[in-house]
Amino acid sequence: MEATLFTFPTSKPPSPSPLSSCQALTLKTHFRNPLRQSFQMPTSHRPQPSRTAGIRAAISRTKKEETVDTVKQQLQDCYLLAGIKYKGFTVQQFRELRTSLPDTSKLIVAKNTLVLKAIEGTRWESLKPCMKGMNAWLFVHTEEIPAAIKPYRNFQKEKKVENDFSGAVFEGKYYAPEDFKDLETMPTRAEVYAKLLGAFKGPGTAVVGVIQAPGRDLVTLLKAYVKKLEEESGQ
Repeated sequence: MEATLFTFPTSKPPSPSPLSSCQALTLKTHFRNPLRQSFQMPTSHRPQPSRTAGIRAAISRTKKEETVDTVKQQLQDCYLLAGIKYKGFTVQQFRELRTSLPDTSKLIVAKNTLVLKAIEGTRWESLKPCMKGMNAWLFVHTEEIPAAIKPYRNFQKEKKVENDFSGAVFEGKYYAPEDFKDLETMPTRAEVYAKLLGAFKGPGTAVVGVIQAPGRDLVTLLKAYVKKLEEESGQ
């Protein structure tokens, strides 16, 4: 027969040995939850907000403000502002076009939105209809409008480009591309002087003919005559 040995617990629980308590403390202190530890990143390695994007935005904003200021400066003492459709132009063509322009003309490439911001509330605001597509802007700082437009016409013929003017403003009036003939056939200053002096020296009918001319032409003639008188009196 097999004998079965039964063990009965004592009334006092066995006291923990000093070794087991020390081991428990050591395990608790040196072993942590690996999952918790893996997701805790040092403060120095935490992702920081990107500074590059902010710098780029500031640079872009500064460039836009500079462009608007440049356009406003060019509008001072400007007689004609015209847009040129430059889509398809090469860098070399731009250089050649700029070289062909007289010193009294300035060609600037700027976005329509920035030019529109610069002309807002001014007499140039009527240029809005040509604020479409890609435009280069021709600022003319002389009364000789036909002479200022002619270099681009020559450039068109020489380079065989079909890019035309997108529009222009002269004396507050908007000129569509099909109206440029009126600008290109305006009399030069010398022609205005000759016509005005001839009218005053000739018979009365000639003076009446000048007075009955379109308002724009009459104003131009009178301005030229007054300026000539001022120059003669100053000599």
